[in-house]
Amino acid sequence: MHSFTPKILTTMREGYNPGLFKADAIAGLTVAIVALPLSMALAIASGASPDKGLITAVIAGFLISFFGGSRVQVGGPTGAFVVVVFNVIAQHGYDGLLVAAFMAGLILIAAGAFKIGRLIKFIPHPVVTGFTAGIAVIIASSQVKDFLGLSLENVPSEFLPKWQAYFGAISTVHLETLLVGLGAFSLIIALRRFAPRLPGFLIALIVAAAVVALLKLPVDTIGTRFPDMPTTMPMPSLPALSWARIVELLPSAFTIAFLAGIEALLSAVVADGMTGTRHRSNQELIGQGIANLGSVAFGGLPATGAIARTATNIKAGAKTPVAGMMHALFILVFILFGSDLMAYVPMAALAAILFVVAWGMCEIDR
Repeated sequence: MHSFTPKILTTMREGYNPGLFKADAIAGLTVAIVALPLSMALAIASGASPDKGLITAVIAGFLISFFGGSRVQVGGPTGAFVVVVFNVIAQHGYDGLLVAAFMAGLILIAAGAFKIGRLIKFIPHPVVTGFTAGIAVIIASSQVKDFLGLSLENVPSEFLPKWQAYFGAISTVHLETLLVGLGAFSLIIALRRFAPRLPGFLIALIVAAAVVALLKLPVDTIGTRFPDMPTTMPMPSLPALSWARIVELLPSAFTIAFLAGIEALLSAVVADGMTGTRHRSNQELIGQGIANLGSVAFGGLPATGAIARTATNIKAGAKTPVAGMMHALFILVFILFGSDLMAYVPMAALAAILFVVAWGMCEIDR
């Protein structure tokens, strides 16, 4: 049964002390600063409101660390889900997504219980790389309208018609929006080049929001796009299930479960390579499943282990799963006490963040 023991129990038995907690808390805060803008941006790219991404980071992020099989895995919404989630919401509504994600959680728990986790090593790396690169292109394409400030009522969901619509509306580029987007993008790149330890995404968001607010620029912000966004955590509830709905959404559920399992285990393997530890693949799948059930209960998005946030966690000095749990708690504090500030964030700055995320997913620099 050792392979079904959450890593947090193992690390606590080894002896947890104030020194380890300090290291975990600092790492958790560092990752939260990275995850905060990312969670909002990925939710918007998925066709949901930004608060859904933050809820996912809090609930799923905490549960993935608490029940997972990796010492340093950090979970939440990721780029791999964007296309699938967008399509499910478009075809079946947000309630349909919750049903699909709920079933995906059960599938992941079953996969872990039947010890399917070890099969991950048989998937060729080029297949995974090509898959994520394709998703990256779609994510970047989805952000062109917000980055340029184009006057487009309905953007087609298909790739080629989408770009035809962009070119057709190229004369409606909004100069102030474009300058805000370019400024945020340039700042992120400059900080990565000259001050890589600083949280480039968050700094870019803060600077862009401050410039827009102080100069009263007429650009689209989270507040204008999502005027009724809640500023508290919702009460838990489960989606309405019916046999017809289950059959209809089962293919989407398997897709979400497959993506979550693959990305979580890949991320855990990367973390093992960086730390010299070993994760428990089957327990990790069970943890991912529980986390997705929890996210659904609070109206959040599908979640999985995030390679970039996990790597940030390790580099920031994380020692145990407590770091991932702290990252979730820090984001919760922001939701409860700082979410009013989200209204000032320009959509063009979030688009700039997603352009950088998409570039990273292509692994061109490796």
